[in-house]
Amino acid sequence: MKRGKRYTEIAKLVDKHAIYDVEKAAELAVATSNVKFDATVELHAKLGVDARQADQQVRGTVVLPNGTGKTVRVLVIAKGDAADIAEKAGADFVGAEDMITKIQGNWTDFDVCITTPDMMGLVGRVAKVLGPRGLMPNIKSGTVTMDVAKAIKDVKAGKVEYRLDKQNIVHVAIGKVSFGKEKLIENLNAVMEAIIKSKPAAAKGTYLKSLALATSMGPGIHFTFKQN
Repeated sequence: MKRGKRYTEIAKLVDKHAIYDVEKAAELAVATSNVKFDATVELHAKLGVDARQADQQVRGTVVLPNGTGKTVRVLVIAKGDAADIAEKAGADFVGAEDMITKIQGNWTDFDVCITTPDMMGLVGRVAKVLGPRGLMPNIKSGTVTMDVAKAIKDVKAGKVEYRLDKQNIVHVAIGKVSFGKEKLIENLNAVMEAIIKSKPAAAKGTYLKSLALATSMGPGIHFTFKQN
């Protein structure tokens, strides 16, 4: 792949054969942002598990100490008291059948969908729209709950989901370049500790096989993480 001159110059700041400590990796992530907008910083963690095995799945949520740096649009599908609570808690969109009809028309102008357990049958009608976009409510991610107020609060505060993909890699955004090194490190530590706690009992050998930070269109920065 042919890279631009600016990318090539910035990439020289990173030794692609080196494995940095967390502090230096976060510093380089900020220094190597190669775009004019406030780039997202992502963690890419290759784990020593087998995604094909049901007992080796890695999935969970964590609230980032400094948030995501992103305004999160929340849709709540609920009725009655739960709908009223959702509106008071700051949900951007609240409804039931009316929202399902909009989604059936391929409306997905929201970032997170939260619903109550009794509405999952209704939500199931649009699973083919929500699922591929990562928007389908799920008990494990805390988006199927009776406590919609807490779910909304957590999401707005910077709750992110991490989940193993088919290549045994977890990809998760840990903030924006504008956060600076210290806030990014705090967020990274929170995510790493959550991933470590999620280690499946069936996982054998090295769990954290490869760790890297990268900004939008920036070079990968490999690092090592020492558990507390």
